[in-house]
Amino acid sequence: METVAETVQADEQPFEWMLVEIFGHRTHWGRGIEVERFGAKMLRIDVPQVECTPTEEKPAPEPIATGWVTHFYGGASIFSNTLTDERTVLVRNAPYAKPALYLAPPDEEEPPPAPSDDDPFIDRDDDGPRW
Repeated sequence: METVAETVQADEQPFEWMLVEIFGHRTHWGRGIEVERFGAKMLRIDVPQVECTPTEEKPAPEPIATGWVTHFYGGASIFSNTLTDERTVLVRNAPYAKPALYLAPPDEEEPPPAPSDDDPFIDRDDDGPRW
């Protein structure tokens, strides 16, 4: 005797990793599948919530999916669909890593000498710009 869970697994299609553009304005990187909801075929796209925690051993660690956000779209709203792989999806959804703050070392050289009174390029009688 077949159970309901076995029937669902047999009918379930595998997810595909993809980039989907909605109306040409929104983009989602995730895993997608065609589902039927409300009597219509729709795209279900699961977008991973990614975490990257650097450690001393791995300053640039692999991204890890910690959760998923699901979106549903009708076929008419899909502008573009590009198949990709899991790693690309995780990297594209990784949080932005702020660059390290760089503090310049103090100048160790002497400052340039002040202009002398003999400098022919300095007009001492100049009152400022004339416009």
